[in-house]
Amino acid sequence: MEYLSKQRYDELSAELKHLIGEVYPKVTEDLAEASAQGDRSDNAGYREARRIQAKTISRIRFLQKVLEHSRVIDTDALPKDKVSLLSRVVFTNLATNVRREFKIVSPHEMDIAAGKISLKSPIGAALMGKKVGEIAEAQVPSGTLRLRIESITFD
Repeated sequence: MEYLSKQRYDELSAELKHLIGEVYPKVTEDLAEASAQGDRSDNAGYREARRIQAKTISRIRFLQKVLEHSRVIDTDALPKDKVSLLSRVVFTNLATNVRREFKIVSPHEMDIAAGKISLKSPIGAALMGKKVGEIAEAQVPSGTLRLRIESITFD
């Protein structure tokens, strides 16, 4: 079971609806058109249409599975004094004294450039459940990071 923010759940639902309602019918139409052009073994257009069809079907199935096994997070039920899903955490790396800020999200919402890390990442997992002032130890490929939690907020 995966937990998603309402925003991300709606984004994935909209993408699925778009793929099923608009993209797939167009892909099917393109495939039929390419197929009607004759010998399929020498038909690059047909092979490309089949590739696009397979890619579209794969994405549709993936989204259906994600949405089927996901639940929207009830933000009111989340603890406000501990790091949890959807919390914005400011922490200091004690070795370098560098401060960072990340929002803890599900793996389907992760976007490092936007400041969103997965709760399943080494840093995200180490921060989960900690309170302001506590030290989290994250096992990363370069070693162990000691992170002091400075603040926890929610959007």
